[in-house]
Amino acid sequence: MLRWTVIFVILAIVAAVFGFGGIAAGAASIAKVLFFIFLVLFVLSLIFGRKKIL
Repeated sequence: MLRWTVIFVILAIVAAVFGFGGIAAGAASIAKVLFFIFLVLFVLSLIFGRKKIL
């Protein structure tokens, strides 16, 4: 999921350089949503993925 976030960020930067503001804003917002979903899933996996050794 982090890979898709990076792809959309790069797409937003390239679109902004070429002057496509709407596409750049859309790609940036998609990247932001994907990044926050990644963060939530990462934190949940850290919390619930711990195994008790004892």
